[in-house]
Amino acid sequence: MHRTPRILVVGSFVMDVIATTERIPRSAQTVYGKSFHMAPGGKGANQALQCARLGADVTMMGCVGDDLFGEKLVETLRTDGVDTSHVVVRSGVSSGVGHVTLEVSEHSAQNRIIVIPGANQTLTTEEVAWVRDQIGTYDMVLLQLEVPLPVNRAVARWAKEAGVPVMLNPAPATDLDDELLSLVTYLTPNEQEASMETGLPLGMDENGPLREDLQKIAAALWSKGVENVIITLGGSGSAVVKADTIQYIPCVHMDHVADPTAAGDSFVGALSVGLTAGLSQEAALAFASHTAAITVSRMGAMPSLPTLKEVISLLKERDYRGFDLSALDVLQ
Repeated sequence: MHRTPRILVVGSFVMDVIATTERIPRSAQTVYGKSFHMAPGGKGANQALQCARLGADVTMMGCVGDDLFGEKLVETLRTDGVDTSHVVVRSGVSSGVGHVTLEVSEHSAQNRIIVIPGANQTLTTEEVAWVRDQIGTYDMVLLQLEVPLPVNRAVARWAKEAGVPVMLNPAPATDLDDELLSLVTYLTPNEQEASMETGLPLGMDENGPLREDLQKIAAALWSKGVENVIITLGGSGSAVVKADTIQYIPCVHMDHVADPTAAGDSFVGALSVGLTAGLSQEAALAFASHTAAITVSRMGAMPSLPTLKEVISLLKERDYRGFDLSALDVLQ
């Protein structure tokens, strides 16, 4: 490929309202927090912004309310060059909001998130129908589960018909639709989502997830028509499960973990950019791991997402030699 990759993202916009504390309160208990701030996010918007910051040509489809949060969410993407001309602004409906409680210690951070979908759940198939005739101009379509299922299903079907690969990040975890799965090229659940969506256990030992469990989960997803199963494993990295092998991509650890809120979205966005830029699957996964590592070292969702220059700098700092960095020139 000798041009900038084009990526279409269909998904959510969510304004994160974040309270940081050293201790999560128990039932009926009040504790003092350390700080409060707001940060634009939403799985779809996060992934779109990460793709754009890594050099892709990105179009975002979604829905916001006609409120200040909606204005801020769309403007944040537009500032980084994302095409937001097809974002629907819904009158009389609030934009999506994420209530994030972040429990921090000296070396780690754990989050608990409640999402109020708002306008995200009002997006209709008719409002995204424009893409049917243009979807063939994109190199990848990214989907998540924070907009209505009929929208995802329609876009995935149009992409499949046009020969465009579809990457589905099945979050938040839910029972997956068999028709949607049959249209998916890359499925990228985390370990909890992989287990929940298949109804199969994923056990762990001192070496990480059990290989036999990973194989059974992947087999269940393959039987639904998914072509590639890539499971993210937090601190254990990620795993590409194939019929006869499991390929592990190690986690890239940083000295300080500030906020894991957008780590998965950063990983998925970078993976899609790496693949559409022509990297091998293994190289694209390593690229994604380095990108997500920078994300968890910073606060907030969108504010934490790194640029291509920052990711290349980390690859050089860690002396990564899995691919020639000149392969990323198409993104610069």
